[in-house]
Amino acid sequence: MSALSNQRVAYFNGKIVPEREVVIPFRDRSFTKGDGVFDMTRSFNGRIFKIDEHIDRFYRSLRYTQIDCGLKPKKMIEISEDILDRNRHLLGPDEDYWIAQRVSRGVDAVGDEGWEHVKANVIVDCVPLPHKERARLYRDGMRVVVPPTRRVAPSMLSPRAKMHQYMNLILADMQAKAVDGEAWSILLDENGNLAEGTGSNIFLVKDGRVRTPRERYVLPGVSRATVIELAAKIGIPLEEADVDLYDASTADEIFVTSTSLVVCPVSKFNGAVVGDGVVPGPITKRLTQAYIEHVDCDFVRQYTRHLA
Repeated sequence: MSALSNQRVAYFNGKIVPEREVVIPFRDRSFTKGDGVFDMTRSFNGRIFKIDEHIDRFYRSLRYTQIDCGLKPKKMIEISEDILDRNRHLLGPDEDYWIAQRVSRGVDAVGDEGWEHVKANVIVDCVPLPHKERARLYRDGMRVVVPPTRRVAPSMLSPRAKMHQYMNLILADMQAKAVDGEAWSILLDENGNLAEGTGSNIFLVKDGRVRTPRERYVLPGVSRATVIELAAKIGIPLEEADVDLYDASTADEIFVTSTSLVVCPVSKFNGAVVGDGVVPGPITKRLTQAYIEHVDCDFVRQYTRHLA
């Protein structure tokens, strides 16, 4: 099935269907217990970026949670690229997609015997990136607030698996927005060091050197890994280390990485102006430009072209 003229299609349990036909039972464990995993990729100029790395992380999450999606990684890549191709014509000029792979464990063995599909539920879908809604972040910088909620400790549940259980991060976001309605949260780990935000990794710059929290306490973001690679390539010192509130409060620059935002400068941290207040700072700007050249797509312009 090709995409409808005005509606996206998705992969759902072996079929390509209009999005409105993707329906799972209310007893699905992802709904009742948050029992599922997912990953999010994005396209640059209509091509999925580092799909192999994203799918590798996705299958590591599946192994960690002991969920069998019934598909090999190569097939999941093929499906993801097919969904992008089928929906490509619905994008506007200079737009790109988020492409999501989602798997729930399925329904419980007892209580929903009428559901004909008793295995894992598998969905691959796409949605346009929110360029217009987030355009101001590149002009004004992101405002970050550290909430009282701490990131779940890896001794309890590993943050390195990307799972549907987001309540920890959702509560943190709500607490941050109660302080500043436009804020993005960055949580502390169990030791009081900076960890991560909802789908984002944080980087600090001081005296020309970049530091980012160690992987043990964060989801190893693909954008994070790309920045680490690019920093080495262009000669910017970077280390993975414990960084605390003092380090953030005295940083010359702060930026975050994520699949959608890629590299985004931070202008305020806990209400205080970061560095001299200029965004992006020189190191952030160099890394952003290196990333733009690496993907052959000016993702900053994709956002800022929507500014009045």
